[in-house]
Amino acid sequence: MKHKVKIVNTSRYDLPQYATEHSAGMDLRANLDASVVLKPLERYLVPTGLFIELTEGLEAQIRPRSGLANKYGVTVLNTPGTIDADYRGEIKVILINLSNEDFEIKPGERICQMVISEYTKVVLDPVSFLSETERGSGGFGHTGKH
Repeated sequence: MKHKVKIVNTSRYDLPQYATEHSAGMDLRANLDASVVLKPLERYLVPTGLFIELTEGLEAQIRPRSGLANKYGVTVLNTPGTIDADYRGEIKVILINLSNEDFEIKPGERICQMVISEYTKVVLDPVSFLSETERGSGGFGHTGKH
């Protein structure tokens, strides 16, 4: 099912789009007047010039681009970042440079992916105990290496 999402684009770039027929995310671009250099371990809030209006039951998730992460060590903090249906501000992306080299964010550079997802709201039901499972309360790494 395809949902319609209203979008205001104040950037100088085309609307985000899916790169291939089966892409889950759309690439967002840095809406910058000039390049910004990210030093190692430095973070920067990158504007996109995009504003969206989601309907109730949808969220937008902001995720890293695998190429930036793999080639340059640049990723998105607060991943995935969630844009709620009642948010109307500009989409901004927190990039961080986890490499040992400077990274230049250029105007118009594809900096992240945006995935629109449906979500379910729940009602929390306070109880005194939970049902037993094979895993039980085993935490991180509990199920083993393989």
